[in-house]
Amino acid sequence: MRRPDQQTTTRPKPDAAPGTTPDTPPAEATGPGTRRTADAGGAARSPDPAGPRPAGDLTTEAVLAPYLRGQAAEFLRSLRLHHEHSAPADSGGHDAAAATRALRRSARRISGSLHTFRAALDPLWADQLRAELAWLSGLLAREHAYANRLTRLVEALHQLSGPALPAARGVRAAGESATSDAQGRAALGVGAARAGALLERRLTLARTRSHSAALQALGSSRFHAVADAVALLASDVPLAPGTAGRTAEALLEPAERAEQRLLTAVAALPPDDTEPYNEAQDAAWHQARLLLRLHRYAHEVVLGGADPALTGAGHALDLHRDAVEAAGAAAAAARTPRIAPATAYALGVLHADQRHEVEAARTVFRETWPYAAALSTP
Repeated sequence: MRRPDQQTTTRPKPDAAPGTTPDTPPAEATGPGTRRTADAGGAARSPDPAGPRPAGDLTTEAVLAPYLRGQAAEFLRSLRLHHEHSAPADSGGHDAAAATRALRRSARRISGSLHTFRAALDPLWADQLRAELAWLSGLLAREHAYANRLTRLVEALHQLSGPALPAARGVRAAGESATSDAQGRAALGVGAARAGALLERRLTLARTRSHSAALQALGSSRFHAVADAVALLASDVPLAPGTAGRTAEALLEPAERAEQRLLTAVAALPPDDTEPYNEAQDAAWHQARLLLRLHRYAHEVVLGGADPALTGAGHALDLHRDAVEAAGAAAAAARTPRIAPATAYALGVLHADQRHEVEAARTVFRETWPYAAALSTP
């Protein structure tokens, strides 16, 4: 299997959706939309254009400003819905959660675009608003993350303590293996209920605290300042001096830099034969996830929509993040003082299971990464 740390900075394969073009070494660079790539058989071909790039008579103001204004309007709309469904008389918790997710989505897109296209904007304004939106998005994400983590871990415990333990799957040729599996399931079953209860107490408490912190933040003067800044953005985008008249092609350079940073990060990911329990490697995968998100947002600005070729890879990195955090929660619960040995054992099995899920997500990412891989394994 070719690995993502072995691909060249080429365009997606012909059947992939168009994306922004990665940079190439100076000797090969021929300008955006004119890179050479290879088909499935390795033969060189003339690349397809990257897609409906902005017309030459459009300006940066006509491309970037409407995108930011649209995301700002979505932010304000989601905020209004959140207030409506969070009122005491309202019982639509699902609607409030959906409004919170929409609020986070627009906040991330504004923040990411301010980062990528900073040179086209008032830099001081962009840096300040980006930092505040990152604070808000992170704060709103915590409650949702704790709830999902608890669901994931409880379901995994249920599966592991049932008849389909990983060690017991398949037909056993030896009777002692089956006996050992049965003993392992019995030992796990003893501690699984207590482990689940411990995780529920810990993560429910963390979720409750995050919910309270989010509510407090949404009523703070800091948040109101952010909302006011976004409201102004919905009508006026502070561009850098001299930017308004520049053609929209000027946005391609920062967009391609964002893509190149992603490609570089993916190329630096650990190989697929590394130790799955090496948690020091998680940071590199988290960084790739962040850069993939920034690339997606830049693609939306420049080409008017997300790149569907990266949907599978992005989903795999989301699953990777979830599994890493779930494994960390299991390990943290196992360090609880004075827990029973059976509980600690169940949490240890759960941690191992989630680390295997981490490795599975990495495999899925490598299989769904849409860029050509031309280098061989060292």
